[in-house]
Amino acid sequence: MEAPLLTKTSTSDSDYLAVKSLKEANSIFWSETVVLWKIAVPAALTALFQFLLNSSTTIYAGHLGDAELSSISLYSSVMCAICFALIFGMSAGLGTLCGQAYGAGKVQSLGIYLQRSWIVALILVIILLPLYVYATPFLKLLGQENDIAELAGHYSILSIPYLFSYTINYPTQRFLQVQSKVNVIMFIAFIALVIHNVLLYLFIYVLSWGITGAAMASNLSSWVVAGGQVIYAVGWCKEAWTGLSWLAFKDLWGFARLAIASSLMMCFEQFYNPCIILLAGLLDNPVIAVGSYSICLNFAGWQMMLLIGVNIAVSVRISNKIGMQHPRAAKYSFLVTMFHSLLLGMVCMIAIFLSRDNLAIIFSNSRNMQLAVAELAYLLGLSMLINSASQVLSGVAIGSGWQVKVAYINLTCYYVVGIPLGLLLGFTAKAGVKGLWGGTLCGSILQVLCLLSVIWKTNWTKEVEQTAKRMQGSQLDPVKP
Repeated sequence: MEAPLLTKTSTSDSDYLAVKSLKEANSIFWSETVVLWKIAVPAALTALFQFLLNSSTTIYAGHLGDAELSSISLYSSVMCAICFALIFGMSAGLGTLCGQAYGAGKVQSLGIYLQRSWIVALILVIILLPLYVYATPFLKLLGQENDIAELAGHYSILSIPYLFSYTINYPTQRFLQVQSKVNVIMFIAFIALVIHNVLLYLFIYVLSWGITGAAMASNLSSWVVAGGQVIYAVGWCKEAWTGLSWLAFKDLWGFARLAIASSLMMCFEQFYNPCIILLAGLLDNPVIAVGSYSICLNFAGWQMMLLIGVNIAVSVRISNKIGMQHPRAAKYSFLVTMFHSLLLGMVCMIAIFLSRDNLAIIFSNSRNMQLAVAELAYLLGLSMLINSASQVLSGVAIGSGWQVKVAYINLTCYYVVGIPLGLLLGFTAKAGVKGLWGGTLCGSILQVLCLLSVIWKTNWTKEVEQTAKRMQGSQLDPVKP
């Protein structure tokens, strides 16, 4: 096998030797730990800052009125969530290709992959555009109140520029992440968050533009993120970015297939919780059922910000090491990351258990709601532990290019096993939201076991060899001068 050209910045080190002593294992553990958190912490902070962009809009909308708050919340939880899951998932496909190419030393291919991802993302957004334009009838079809649906639909149309920023934002973010340029992304996200809050104050309080001002602030700040990342990618990533090329239009369907698989893999995970919320609304006393579960999801969402960083870190590390033809390093990276993620999950689970009686105080003064959340606390803690494992396994899948396989696993575990079991326990067995969540949680446990089985059976040396052959025979590289 011909050795790939390696760049000094990313591939100068060699693969680990087989561990033969506790001292060697300890050395590898701390080495991988440092690398993991150097990527994971900035990636997690980036996710947090971007999460706060939407939260800031919701907070300001809450001071405009209950209708404005409900409409923007509805837009965020339905329209925005659908498009985010599809495009963010699609960008994971770019992360696989770019990460493996970067590890193999084919750095110039990254710019072609990025441009190809922009094109595919743009096509996807154009397909999704009618959903934004006709958001009002779509939301009414889902049973939402007319006034809220009308206002949410109006806000959705105003936010179309925000939708198009996705085509640049997430692909460029993956392009930079695989090169471990995570601090730059974090800085841009933080600056955008500050600008966003200044614009919200100016447009809503000073100029009194109301919901239109909130949409304009979101549009501008989202393009600050997208523009800042592109400027850095073009201006400071000279090896990876060699200029615009017609090669970006070559083999678009092959790229789109991986992108679609990545999107489906993400969607099957992201749409799971909204399904539970909709089902909880059909239970007796739906106000308490939906409210208590939503409060639990908020706590799980805070933990997810850290887990997203871990997911990105392990996917970058695995894809780089596979591309560099370092099978042991890929395997050891997975083991070390899993240890840290499970430790994080254990800490969060214990914290939830210890504070279960007071969890809901932050969100509600209702004693009934507080008691309902306390009853769900054990399921919340267990869910946090399972999510800690699931995010690492999903990151390994992205880094290894197993999106199609994992999409089938997610579909089966979540929607063939999890939700039907939740329906059985929640409605037939009369266990309410606890049965609904507990049953669906079984689907999550099954997904973790399936992914663990896949990884356990993986021959990392074979994965490396297949990637090397694909990279050597790739037609995606820029034309040599």
